[in-house]
Amino acid sequence: MTQPSATRAAPQSDSPCPCGSGVAFGKCCGPVLQQERVPATAEELMRSRFTAHFIGDYRHLHLTYLDTARKPYVEETSDGGELKWTRLVVHAHETGPKPDGAIVDFSAYYAEGGGEQALHEKAEFRRIDGAWFYVKALRLGPAPVKSAHPKIGRNDPCACGSGKKFKHCCGR
Repeated sequence: MTQPSATRAAPQSDSPCPCGSGVAFGKCCGPVLQQERVPATAEELMRSRFTAHFIGDYRHLHLTYLDTARKPYVEETSDGGELKWTRLVVHAHETGPKPDGAIVDFSAYYAEGGGEQALHEKAEFRRIDGAWFYVKALRLGPAPVKSAHPKIGRNDPCACGSGKKFKHCCGR
C-alpha cells in the first residue's frame, strides 16, 4: 500500500470525497489512490485523478497516465506553484466504439486571483489489462456552440425577402 506524497492532507475516510461524487473518501477515491482497488470505469479514474491533484498525489497521476505508467516514478520537489483545486463536475461519460475506450467530459475548478476558474476538458481513456489509463485531452474548453438555425446556402432565396438569391443579395 502506497501513501500519497501529499501537498494537502488526504481527507478522513468518512469525509466527503473531493471528487464531488457524494460518497465518502474511504469508499470512493481513497482505495483507488492507495491501490487497494482499480477503477471500474473511466469516470472513476477521472475522479481519482482529480482527487490526486487535489491532495498532491503525483505518483497516482504518473501511474494512471498512459505515457508514463510503465516508466519508473521519480518524485519531484514542489516549486510551490501548484493550483489549488476546488471541485470537479463531470458533464458526460461515454463509452467508445470499442468497450476498452471511453471519453469523459469534465470541468475541474481551481482557486486563482480571489476567484474560481475552470479547466474544461474532454479526455480520452483506455482500458488495458483491466486497468483504465488517461490517454490525452481531446478538447480543452467548452464544446463548440451549434446554431439552431439551418445554414443558408449561396443559391437559396435571401432571408430578407427581396426575392433574389442569397449570393446576389445579403451574401455579398
